Amino acid sequence: MATGELIRTLSGHSNGVGSVTISPDGRTLVSGSSDDTIKIWNMATGEQIRTLSGHSNEVGSVNGVGSVAISPDGRTLASGSDDKTIKIWNMATGEQIRTLSGHSKGILSVAISPDGRTLASGSTDKTIKIWRVSGR
Repeated sequence: MATGELIRTLSGHSNGVGSVTISPDGRTLVSGSSDDTIKIWNMATGEQIRTLSGHSNEVGSVNGVGSVAISPDGRTLASGSDDKTIKIWNMATGEQIRTLSGHSKGILSVAISPDGRTLASGSTDKTIKIWRVSGR
């Protein structure tokens, strides 16, 4: 970041990319797109590791997967979408672990606490919801 030099460009989404996050170890990048997919990338090579599908939106949705967050241990990914849900994913396998529902409109932002036990979500329904995501 000190030089501002472009290292690489990652391409693969079929629509705009609204959110990116980097894993705590710096090896993996995750992107969320208005194409309703999440892509996991190798930071060192730029190679696409996998695509996660599971969010769905109504015709005319503009944000799709508007937010992604990785847990501090790097094992879990949370994604928030215009479909009013948050999905929790296993980073290693791409398996969808659970879906959280409760917002009445699309989700614009998700964040995971430093201890990995709590998730916060912000929505166009004008609310912030706090979720317990781990019983550790």
